Parts: sequence; C-alpha cells; structure tokens
Amino acid sequence: MGKTSGASVVANSLYADFYLRFLNLARAVRELPDFPALDPVEERLLNQFAEVWHQDRALTVLQAMGLSRDVSSTTAHRRLKSLRSKGMIVLVSDEVDNRVKYVRPTVLTQDYFSRLGRCLDEARSDSAPPAPVA
Repeated sequence: MGKTSGASVVANSLYADFYLRFLNLARAVRELPDFPALDPVEERLLNQFAEVWHQDRALTVLQAMGLSRDVSSTTAHRRLKSLRSKGMIVLVSDEVDNRVKYVRPTVLTQDYFSRLGRCLDEARSDSAPPAPVA
C-alpha cells in the first residue's frame, strides 16, 4: 500500500478547497471587533436558533434550552444569558403570558449570519473550477 499524506488528499479536492476557504473566511469574520467572541457552545446554539428563526417559528426559552441534545439545559440556560449579555439575542415576553419568553435575534446576529453567508459566496467564487484547456 502506498502512503498518501492527508494534505495531498485535501489539496486535490475542489470541494475541500471550497470548504477550507470558507472556514478561513468565517474565522476572519468571527475575529472582527464588530462581533463578540463566542465559545463553541454559544456558536452551536446560535446556529440551532437560526434554523428555527429561518423557518419563521417562535422559539421559547424552554425550547431553546432543549434544542441541543449534547448540551445540558443548565449549560444552555447559562449560554442564553451570555448570548444576551453579548447582544446576540433578546428575550421578549409573550403578550398573553408574561412567564413565557421568546428568544429573538438582534440586528447584530442578523449581521453576523449575513457576513457568514457572504463568506460562502466568496469562498465559492474563489474556488471556481479552472476553465477547460482548449
């Protein structure tokens, strides 16, 4: 069996190149002073919240605490508080029952996801396949 370095396998894949460019661009966005530093759990929860918001569904605090199977409800609740203090989410009381609070994105969160989306476009345009040789 021949030995192949992992680097050459990744380097020879157009899709791997596209993905790695996206990761580099996304890291640059995350490091911008415009956005607060997010730990991996906060980022994972925020991504899960975005899926719900993208479907135009309301997300209660209780639902948010139970979204991630690998994050305890206690940890999720702590991260909700930290995301709120970082300006990434707001909690809005239900109009009928003040005990129910909804998790909503802020303008900062919308800008964060917009910039990450632009990273996808940029990575894709930078990774276009070479033109065929005539």
